[in-house]
Amino acid sequence: MKVGVPTEIHAGERRVAATPDTVRKLKNLGYDVCVQAGAGTRARLLDAAFEEAGATIVPTAEAAWACDVVIKVRPPERIDAGVHEADLLKEGGVLICLLYPASAERKIARLSTRRASVIALDQIPRISRAQKMDVLSSMANIAGYRAVIEAANHFGSFFSGQITAAGRTRPAQVLVLGAGVAGLAAIAAARGLGAEVRAFDVRPAAREQVESLGARFLTVELGDEGVGAGGYAKQVSQAFLEAEHALLAEHAREVDIIVTTALVPGAKAPLLVTADMVESMRPGSIIVDLAAEQGGNCAYTQPDRAVEVRGVTVLGYTDLTSRLATQASQLFGTNLVHLIEQMTVDGALRIDPADEVVRRSLVLHDGVLVWPPPPEPQTAVAPPPSKDPPAKPKPKDTPVAAPAAPVAHGHKAHAGGSGRGTDVALGVAGVLGLLLGWVAPSELVQHLTVFVLACFVGWQVIWSVAPALHTPLMSVTNAISGIIIVGGMLQVGAGDASVASVLGVVAILVASINIAGGFLVTQRMLQMFRREGA
Repeated sequence: MKVGVPTEIHAGERRVAATPDTVRKLKNLGYDVCVQAGAGTRARLLDAAFEEAGATIVPTAEAAWACDVVIKVRPPERIDAGVHEADLLKEGGVLICLLYPASAERKIARLSTRRASVIALDQIPRISRAQKMDVLSSMANIAGYRAVIEAANHFGSFFSGQITAAGRTRPAQVLVLGAGVAGLAAIAAARGLGAEVRAFDVRPAAREQVESLGARFLTVELGDEGVGAGGYAKQVSQAFLEAEHALLAEHAREVDIIVTTALVPGAKAPLLVTADMVESMRPGSIIVDLAAEQGGNCAYTQPDRAVEVRGVTVLGYTDLTSRLATQASQLFGTNLVHLIEQMTVDGALRIDPADEVVRRSLVLHDGVLVWPPPPEPQTAVAPPPSKDPPAKPKPKDTPVAAPAAPVAHGHKAHAGGSGRGTDVALGVAGVLGLLLGWVAPSELVQHLTVFVLACFVGWQVIWSVAPALHTPLMSVTNAISGIIIVGGMLQVGAGDASVASVLGVVAILVASINIAGGFLVTQRMLQMFRREGA
């Protein structure tokens, strides 16, 4: 099976969908790789390096697009007045690229006439096992880093504070808006250069990540969270936006550099830096807008241009990842290899709609539109409750059955038959214990007492653990600790100063520390996943 790698024709695009390293990995999976001549030149990846890795260099785009599987970075585009890249795809072929299907209806229609199967890399779900295939995160990481480098290039001072014979310089003040992958990369880069960084994000969960990088997290105290499905940002309420703008306007007057990264999938980028905020900044300040391609987060952003407004420079570059083309191509190609490896069966690419990663990113399957995928049952949104009071049933209505009695959970019996059943069981156990004490040897009674008490203590210890942390290991550990404490108490109760009594005291102490420490760790783990103010 052949994999084709055509040259990217989008203006300013320097990346390529494969590198010599990823070509070797594809060859090991059983694929023949055809790379268009010069495809990697702008990423400083020469044809000779591809040939050495085992690729076949083909002279034209038509030859690369004629392969069974075509991998590329950008969506297919029009080559000239009469030729479109989508028309070059082999009939029944597979295309894997960034597509943005919500705004690519015409491209999808062209590809469907080729009976193509198309996987949109921008639709890869953000789940644990798909992280190694997530090209958006890989590219956002590069964009965030490069944004700070571009800001440093235009900024007229050091990022770090310095003390020299000519005087002292203060560290640059940087504000990062949006603490996703790009925002965190920007924070890390700015902190690495010595700047003082503050950051804002609508998702309160981003605080720990921001603060772990040494930045100050700004918050809006309205209780409205901006986290949507899949970990992406979502639109928030108007009241939240007003409070957010007031907060950002206050900090815009104080900082030297603003890096904006806020994007909502499938929608125009939200306006975060208004015209008034830009005009309130000090002359010489810099704004780098990573959302320029989707309208921009700044009122003065112009895509692919550097604009100066009252001494403030607004950078709207949309090719930040291409400015690190070699590294970006390597990461992009590696993500593709992981995706293709998962879809490979016996040396050939097989599209399995039952695979969650494939299904969520599959746009066309043999020319049939299958995007967007059906919602997951557990994430289906219930309709909002009605604000009208419930209607009273009419006399002719069928009477509603009374609700069932509550069911007892664990050892805490609710009112009713379950409580009486527990009392009867305890009474029967007590009678049987008395009868056994009369007829059984004393040693058996002693051992049975230890066993019963150990079971009771072990049950109580296990039941006190939060249900979210119930695991076989936790249950067994607490049960063993409970048995140790009971056994140690019986040894200490002998009243002598024998070695057994001393060991009993030690056993009680150690087991108590184990149980107490387990509960402490449990509470700290639960606090990590608990929302603020909950």
